[in-house]
Amino acid sequence: MAPYESGTDTEAAERAAAARGRKKAARYAVPVVVLGLAAATIGLVPALADSGDPDLPELSAQELIEKIAASDTQRLSGTVKISTDLGLPDLGGLAGGMASPRGEQGEGGAADPKSRLTELASGTHTLRVAADGPEKQRLSILDDAAEYSLIHNGDEVWAYDSASDEAFHATEDGKHGKHGDGGGAEHRGGLPKDVPATPGEFAKEVLKASEETTSVTAEGTMQVAGRDAYKLVVKPKGEGSTVGAVTFAVDAKTGTPLKATLTPAGGGAAVVEAGYTKVDFGKPAASLFDYRPAKGTKVTEAEDAAKEARGKGVPRGPGKQPGAGDLAAPEILGEGWSSIARFEVPGGQGLPDAGSGDLPPEAASLLDAFGDKVKGDFGTGRVFSTRLVNALITDDGTVYAGAVTKDALVKAAESAK
Repeated sequence: MAPYESGTDTEAAERAAAARGRKKAARYAVPVVVLGLAAATIGLVPALADSGDPDLPELSAQELIEKIAASDTQRLSGTVKISTDLGLPDLGGLAGGMASPRGEQGEGGAADPKSRLTELASGTHTLRVAADGPEKQRLSILDDAAEYSLIHNGDEVWAYDSASDEAFHATEDGKHGKHGDGGGAEHRGGLPKDVPATPGEFAKEVLKASEETTSVTAEGTMQVAGRDAYKLVVKPKGEGSTVGAVTFAVDAKTGTPLKATLTPAGGGAAVVEAGYTKVDFGKPAASLFDYRPAKGTKVTEAEDAAKEARGKGVPRGPGKQPGAGDLAAPEILGEGWSSIARFEVPGGQGLPDAGSGDLPPEAASLLDAFGDKVKGDFGTGRVFSTRLVNALITDDGTVYAGAVTKDALVKAAESAK
């Protein structure tokens, strides 16, 4: 099937809006969504190699966008895989020596979602997922001899780590009450509420990108988890972004995204490849969403963990006034795929010089492994790079970060002076 470039047809846009209904979604800058995919919350979007080339009626890119926007999959279950390769340098035993033992990863303990779901940001993982409407979801990360599960049922969120026999409990009213007295949907299990957590959410947010900065094309068909699907490719226009393309496999029958692949502008293997290996759109068993800790399980309440964190001066999170040690909300420079977040390190100090002799050898090696020295009108600093996200930390404590090139960060720092 030949590529079809998306257009700006007014009627098509209106049809897409009507298909979405009157639900008003939060607006995302594309780079924020891309970072969300590379981070922990992509757990429901996992990976499978392409197979087959089904013969389907031709659809344009605009028609595929409308199909995704109109999809309203409320129920599904399946097995998924996710592979993430940010290209971080090999630190040998240093990384292992610096890591905290499981169960000592923070005030929330071994089952705290904010600690455990970050594991999905590297390597390959197998998960089981299930959803029955907006009030019931379950995600389980499968290890060789253990399982970590995050369960949302109504007002309550539970997380359980079988390896440590620890559980984490929160309610969704933002008050983190004891064992289920709450309402609303503010935290989604300790995760920021405005971060896409399903394939459909991620696809819809990426496709909201301005046509001035984004190219969207329909590029053939494929099969994922035994289902026929269309291939939709989203690419940034212009220069400066480290993102090459985001490719979606869109289920031909339901319009549900079944697979997402993010490739870097520099070429090579995908940074993130995620898609279902098995998927069923029937109603999952109700028992999947029921959880109560067994006798002897250590339970950490989110409210207690938050109080302990505040007592240690841990940043309070977005929407709060910064205190001592807190990070202020970043300033966004530019727009679209090449936007850059700028913020100040608390205390206004940058990184120490690795060659000054003031750092232990391990810390100096860490700086040299991750960061390249740079200088310009802004002064000096270091650029820390992955295959997708780069960050410049200047010696005066200013940070510039985004899914952009090293040169784009330096240019932004020089323009800010």
